[in-house]
Amino acid sequence: MKFTLPFILLLFISIGAFSQQVILSGKITDDQNKAIPFASVYIKNTTKGTSANSDGEYTLQIKPGTYEVQYKAVGYGQQSRKLNINANQSVNVTLKAESYQLNDVVVKGGGEDPAYAIIRKAIKKRKAHLNEVDAYTCEVYIKGLQKLLAAPKKFMGFDVQKAARENGLDSNRKGIIYLSESESKYSFKRPNNVHEELISSKVSGNNRAFSYNRASDVKVDFYENFQNWGGLSNRPVISPIADNALFYYNYKYIGFSVENGETIDKIKVIPKRSYDACFQGYIYILEDSWRIYGFDLFITKKQNINFVDTLRVNEQFFPVSQKVWMPSSVKFEFTGGLFGFKIGGYFISIYKDYDLNPVFTKNEFTEVLRITKGVNKKDSAFWEQERPIPLTEEEKTDYQKKAILAQKRESKPYLDSLDKVNNKFLLGGYQHTNRYDHEYYNLNPLLTSIKFNTVEGFSLNYGASYRKRVDTVNNRYLTIGAKLGYGFSDHKFKGVVNTSIPVGSFTLGFNGGSDIVDLNNTNPVSPFINTLYSLFEKQNYEKLYQKQFLSASVNKRITGGWIATAGAEWADRKWLPNSSAYSFFDPANRSYTSNNPLLPNQDAPLFQENQSFKITFRTTYDFSDKYETYPNGKRYLPSPYPTVGFNYDKGISNFLGSDVNYDQISADISKSDISMGVFGSTSFYIAAGKFLNNSSIFYPDYKQFAGNEVLFYKSGIDSFLLLNYYNFSTYTQYIEGHLEHNFSGFILNKIPLIRKLKLQEIVDVNYLSTPTIKNYTELGFGLQYLNFRIMYGTSFNGNSNIKSAIRLGVSF
Repeated sequence: MKFTLPFILLLFISIGAFSQQVILSGKITDDQNKAIPFASVYIKNTTKGTSANSDGEYTLQIKPGTYEVQYKAVGYGQQSRKLNINANQSVNVTLKAESYQLNDVVVKGGGEDPAYAIIRKAIKKRKAHLNEVDAYTCEVYIKGLQKLLAAPKKFMGFDVQKAARENGLDSNRKGIIYLSESESKYSFKRPNNVHEELISSKVSGNNRAFSYNRASDVKVDFYENFQNWGGLSNRPVISPIADNALFYYNYKYIGFSVENGETIDKIKVIPKRSYDACFQGYIYILEDSWRIYGFDLFITKKQNINFVDTLRVNEQFFPVSQKVWMPSSVKFEFTGGLFGFKIGGYFISIYKDYDLNPVFTKNEFTEVLRITKGVNKKDSAFWEQERPIPLTEEEKTDYQKKAILAQKRESKPYLDSLDKVNNKFLLGGYQHTNRYDHEYYNLNPLLTSIKFNTVEGFSLNYGASYRKRVDTVNNRYLTIGAKLGYGFSDHKFKGVVNTSIPVGSFTLGFNGGSDIVDLNNTNPVSPFINTLYSLFEKQNYEKLYQKQFLSASVNKRITGGWIATAGAEWADRKWLPNSSAYSFFDPANRSYTSNNPLLPNQDAPLFQENQSFKITFRTTYDFSDKYETYPNGKRYLPSPYPTVGFNYDKGISNFLGSDVNYDQISADISKSDISMGVFGSTSFYIAAGKFLNNSSIFYPDYKQFAGNEVLFYKSGIDSFLLLNYYNFSTYTQYIEGHLEHNFSGFILNKIPLIRKLKLQEIVDVNYLSTPTIKNYTELGFGLQYLNFRIMYGTSFNGNSNIKSAIRLGVSF
């Protein structure tokens, strides 16, 4: 690097600016001389402050002057020091465990604890405190640390010892596995508008990564009735001052203390039932205003949380105006373990520089998150100046040691060596990765390329793909895929090529070749499942036809949540008869059905050979245009509103020999995971369509539905449990509806032993009406664990029961 005159001038200017700051530092301990981790340090009557680290050490950069500095921690008495600071100064502070006095309240036998009267007042004021600030901005510093506390040497053939050594852990496979820091400018406007801009980011051991820390993710607001912590808990966690908190909690009055003229009541929070999604610990309430002063609460695996054994939440508040208190710090601590691995860690956020009267631009909250290039390139001098929580010796060592590893990992020789180890043949397939150039090749495993169906017999369907990043700004890829196949009974070759090409803001797709495909274009039964049923049960559910085709498509996000896709396809289509009756077994002298689903006992053509040229158009809108900006492009966020869609399909006759002539329109509306609070979540999908013209139409052009006839089904909001795959496809009109409710353990969590399984109760209702089947209805009841579910379904047409069966599903 060359030192130019402007650079030297800038350096001196920076040094001059830094010289206007002095550093107040020290250590905070209890009266046993033990460090008090993460104690708060704030300048009185300001929002400038910091937190001690896990060793009780703190640093605070301020301008020279006289200040009243307040030191406090939950469970300890606050201490104030009046300090005249003109140069760097070290001040050690000892905090004594808080002694709480009891009011002169006599609780008679069977009488109510005084805590209940305080909690009722806090509940009454809950909504007022929730809405007392319409908007604000602040700066947030977040530090995250995760440590591996124990691990086996090997796990399922994986060399944990080697991986631990390569990632900077000690010989006992212990140490820091994730350490990061970030600074953000956070903006909020009611009811739920958020904008966050990452100012700086640092991840130990990775110079290219951006911190996962988000101010929105660590926000806790107990003035809300419950906290939705998806993934961590299947059910919302109830606030100790929720409107219905008295149904879930018991309370015990511990006593009161006085700080800065304010009376603070300490109340023990106790879940009424150990299995409810509730906290336990202590909450501190300010008298007269009945607002939360702070809390130290935790939740354990007894409350059926996922992934961790214990999660502790500590939040402290401070006044930012005469009537408004805001969070000064929030800390999450967690421990957990599985299969011999034990982890522990924390995330802590420090808030400062609140502005309760911000001025926002018109589109301020359309962008929810902004991360620009360079925020992860700040050097160590910057972080020494900016970080409010000093690093511990362990953290300093981790940064230093992993900086060397990071430099090595980002080099081309290292990435090439890593690719060389992983690029290998497996089960007849091959995967080649070039991480440095973002280029990937894949040859499918030979074993998984063999399928069986009664049309082709045993068939080989060998595929290959190529992917390369061509748009570094938006992280978009050119993809090319090819498939070559042969049926050993029908002696037909097939081959297909497909491509996806990003061009500006468009994505172009081109496909063509000869293939044998499902008559139902929703592909409701997988070739693998059909192979198993055919070879072991002699049941051929999949019905196929031959298609030689060329197609093109274009996809574009018009704006925000509005997306449109258009396509055109020419195809020569031919019905095929069965060519094989082979099966491993012959249960009850069962025979295969024909390849005509409407005439299963006759090998008669379903349709005559034809040519088709059709155009398709689909557009969807989700009533939201919110997005996140990253250095490699935008990511649009799921909308809280339903998504509506519109389709138009047109079969054009007498063009390129086309025999089809039809017009179909349809519309749909859907939404997944609508929160119902403690009662779980609901998802729905409703669609209706009509053929305005069906002058010349063939079975592959019909409206198809995602039916299911086997034990295993593709669970999805628009799929049926028991509907025949092919018999109810229509060329006239239809109405389709699906409703699913997930109770998220609301019922089973009340049953001893069963609650430990963390099961979720599922209820499904599916409906279809066409001219062929008037009022087809399915009712499904089942259980889900993670992404796996078992359902019992029963179906009706009018008042007649058609079928009942068990179904197993997987959703991702």
